[in-house]
Amino acid sequence: SPACTELEVVMMDWLAKMLELPDQFLSGGKGGGVIHGTASEATLVALLAARSHAVNKAKECHPDMTDAQILGKLVAYTSDQAHSSVERACLLGAVKCRLVKSDENEKMRGDALQEAIEEDKQNGLIPFFCVATLGSTGCCAFDPLTEVGPVCQKYGTFMHVDAAYAGSAFVCEEFLPFLNGIEVTNPETRGIYFFEICDVFILRPVLVDILLLAHSIFFTIANLQHWQIPFGRRFRSLKIWFVLRLYGVKGIQDHIRKHVRLAHEFEELVKKNSAFEVTHEVTLGLVCFRLKADRATNETLLQNINKDGRIHMVPSESKGKYFLRFAVCAASTESKDITFAWEVIQELANQLTQILK
Repeated sequence: SPACTELEVVMMDWLAKMLELPDQFLSGGKGGGVIHGTASEATLVALLAARSHAVNKAKECHPDMTDAQILGKLVAYTSDQAHSSVERACLLGAVKCRLVKSDENEKMRGDALQEAIEEDKQNGLIPFFCVATLGSTGCCAFDPLTEVGPVCQKYGTFMHVDAAYAGSAFVCEEFLPFLNGIEVTNPETRGIYFFEICDVFILRPVLVDILLLAHSIFFTIANLQHWQIPFGRRFRSLKIWFVLRLYGVKGIQDHIRKHVRLAHEFEELVKKNSAFEVTHEVTLGLVCFRLKADRATNETLLQNINKDGRIHMVPSESKGKYFLRFAVCAASTESKDITFAWEVIQELANQLTQILK
């Protein structure tokens, strides 16, 4: 539907301007935005586009190589803190996935990425794709794009930025510095950069020309079915229009800042109890914490919390340390809910420690 497409193009431009993305991500140039069903789908589409370009480029340099031989040499890179959907995308794309070891703050640094790429190149492999994460699932870590971007540029590796959790927070100016480095481009490789917050912003999209679907204005408007896996599309842009018109930019900013403030309230409650520790820096609405005890004790605490039924939590693990995750998500959450949740956790923790004694 032309009307649906036009609204989606306009909404993506609105979002890009809210996020202060570079002009090359706007629809007026070679880029533009498209709404994908999930962040996992966006990662897979990005990988497939990068893979297609890498295969074509390799054939130009080595005409005697077959597609299968090239695919066997392609390597994608991401942090060991990245979402499992990146590894799954590599499996579906039939390419190797290399997890780059993160630093003590769970970030994938540029020097670690460069070291991994250099090692693979020496072994005859072809680096072609890298996923940087802004707001990792486990502990909300942020890979520095100012380091990752130049490395990708140096080696002609396409960069995809996964901001599925933290991306919406970038409408607040205090969180915009996390986006520094998104403007890095590589004209020699026609770098495709995806940025996702359930939406995807694309620099230089790859199109598939299908004669059956061609019409007189085929190349004058965005044909978003070629920017995704399925041909069919849902009218999701209307939801974005309603949200933006109902709340406005300031309303969305206030909502995000409220969640961040509530997360810091919970963080302070944890720090006041000497039996607990906050394991990672609190940046947005996620607080990672644990009892100062062994893994088994923390696992039992989590089981008791979820079995109790008053609140629900999920765990994570990094560098051998098991911890609990408290995420502020609901639109109606207030300070009293934070206090209530902490009282439940303390109550069950006290019961557990009494039993262990």
